Amino acid sequence: MKQFSILNSIATPLDRANIDTDAIIPKQFLKSIKRSGFGPNLFDAWRYLDHGEVGMDNSKRPLNPDFVLNNSKYSESQILLTRSNFGCGSSREHAPWALEDYGFRAIIAPSFADIFYNNCFKNGLLPITLNSDIVDILFEFQGEIEINLKKQSVKADNKTYHFDVDSERKRRLINGLDDIDLTLQYEDEIRSFEAQHLNKYPWL
Repeated sequence: MKQFSILNSIATPLDRANIDTDAIIPKQFLKSIKRSGFGPNLFDAWRYLDHGEVGMDNSKRPLNPDFVLNNSKYSESQILLTRSNFGCGSSREHAPWALEDYGFRAIIAPSFADIFYNNCFKNGLLPITLNSDIVDILFEFQGEIEINLKKQSVKADNKTYHFDVDSERKRRLINGLDDIDLTLQYEDEIRSFEAQHLNKYPWL
């Protein structure tokens, strides 16, 4: 998992509330359990004018010119700015996989669905909850936004806004530690236990 410290980027403005996980990554793309390869199908039903299926050549599909991800202005954006209750619906972990694979590192919204919010941290995404009035201000701002995880701050247009984040989740993101990495920190202890257990119960 990538480390997260300071992020500077313009924000991709997705001005919709109650975006569910099926909109983020439609169900037909859930057949794979690999974490990579979902970016081209992020927001598939809104991004393309045809119906997407696994195995299609996305480079040949007709794009929806009115959808924000198809605006070249935001092609390098690493921040998604959106509205309330983002990530509602089914608890598919493919949703943060698709967002991360596309290139987003952080999502700013007034609120998130609980399971999606938790899944973001497990997959290297920083979900930031800010007051709706502040989100409105950010939607009007066209410049670069700075996110500083250590300071728990969002800076835009010379104004700084602070956000809350659990200290353990913050530590894991800063150090780039996922669940497997955390387990591997105790590799020596695990090997020692396995050896002792084998000596004590050799028939197992």
